[in-house]
Amino acid sequence: MKNLVSAVAALAASAGTVQAGGFERSGMPLGFMFEKGNYAELSFGSVRPKVSGVLIPAPIVTTGSVAKNYTTVGFAFKSDLSDKISVGVTFDPTFGADVSYPTGTGYPIAGSNAKLRGDTLAIVGRYKFNDALSVHGGVRSVGIGGNVSLFNGGTNFYNATFANDRDIGYLIGGAYERPDIALRVALTYASETSHTLEASGFSAFAPGGVITGSSTVKLPQSLTLDFQSGVAADTLVFGSIRWMDWSATQLVAPFADPPVGAPVNPLVSYDNDTITYNIGVGRKFSDAFSGAISIGYEKHHGGNVGNLGPTDGQKSIQIGGTYTHQNMKLTAGVRYVDVGNATALSGNGSFTGNKAVAVGMKVGFTF
Repeated sequence: MKNLVSAVAALAASAGTVQAGGFERSGMPLGFMFEKGNYAELSFGSVRPKVSGVLIPAPIVTTGSVAKNYTTVGFAFKSDLSDKISVGVTFDPTFGADVSYPTGTGYPIAGSNAKLRGDTLAIVGRYKFNDALSVHGGVRSVGIGGNVSLFNGGTNFYNATFANDRDIGYLIGGAYERPDIALRVALTYASETSHTLEASGFSAFAPGGVITGSSTVKLPQSLTLDFQSGVAADTLVFGSIRWMDWSATQLVAPFADPPVGAPVNPLVSYDNDTITYNIGVGRKFSDAFSGAISIGYEKHHGGNVGNLGPTDGQKSIQIGGTYTHQNMKLTAGVRYVDVGNATALSGNGSFTGNKAVAVGMKVGFTF
């Protein structure tokens, strides 16, 4: 059962890079902290989304594909200092957005685009009271930055670059385990971080056309419940529930003297928090190979969404497997996502029938 537990933990992150609520791309998985002995891993993900919409009530005007392909790379390392204490470090491409409305389509905001990048570097410690109970916690250095360019009727009226800024947050949690039945339930809270993004660029609404100043954006706090349990010989059920406080996040365009009614604000905002559910089953087929399948769900909230994130909820299915050889584990997975329908452009843009496919690989070493 040991190899199966490790395989499921790896699979959960191997193709988990499809964007969830807000602009989260990865939930900073902490499964590596529960590996036996000293452990290191490297992960890679590639995502191909297909998101497009139409202008209503005139559906002959289409947006073209607005979501860009992207890749992610992450790593983690964990070392046991004693039978009770372990420490680890992880780098995770937590946040990101790549949206670009093709030019020449006739869509009102054709030419608009946005790119955001955010990452998390965390140092984590874990203390085991006994084989059943443990606590974990650490500090997180979170960075975010990017650029936004907005068009209206072919005219570029806002173009800003936001310099990368980092803030320190924390995480804390605990876990209960029963090794005899491969049971583990872990709860982890991660604090929000606050960032002051210095902006530069131009705007039709800024005095002199030049953007000056900065904007403060909060990246959301989260609470994650991970669980797994053996249900039969060589068979494991696993899953997670993750809440993120996206309603507290917005990015407001900075001006030296903000004009009343400037149509670009806020650049990014969310009306609802998100709760993402995943559940699956894993099976050990041999000493060398284990496989798993899981499904995911995120609620569709309705209402209007931002033009720079025209999706609302999702459903997904993921399959993958892990090959174990001596001290190495190689995991690969693929996830198909049915992207939720959304209404944007103040109700005049309809985005339906969209999807994304993600593939991921992870290699881990115990030493």
